[in-house]
Amino acid sequence: MLDHIGISVSDFAKALDFYKAALAPLGITLVMEVPKEVTGGVNYSGFGNNGKPDFWIGDGHKAQTALHVAFAAANRSSVDAFYKAALAAGATDNGAPGIRAHYHPNYYGAFVLDLDGNNIEAVCHQPE
Repeated sequence: MLDHIGISVSDFAKALDFYKAALAPLGITLVMEVPKEVTGGVNYSGFGNNGKPDFWIGDGHKAQTALHVAFAAANRSSVDAFYKAALAAGATDNGAPGIRAHYHPNYYGAFVLDLDGNNIEAVCHQPE
């Protein structure tokens, strides 16, 4: 349904480093950068896999309300690795890796708050 999503961040350089580290265990990497000289004033960086940027950050200011973004993980160990990498990169715990049976029996997710307070999740829907 969605093609891509973008969020504003309050400190572009720190957010760029954070997302590079936090998303790497999910196989999501920086695939495109569009500098402010091209956009007319805002730097953008796009993350994805297979060369397509699906998740964008842009410098500007912190959103007035926090967002929730969930990234698909291929397996539960990737969820665990995302959680550890995100915390090491400066995130705040918002829900350790585990089953969230209230969604469905195989919903395995982990939640962190990024540097701007957005709720960032990695989730796997596969059993074991």
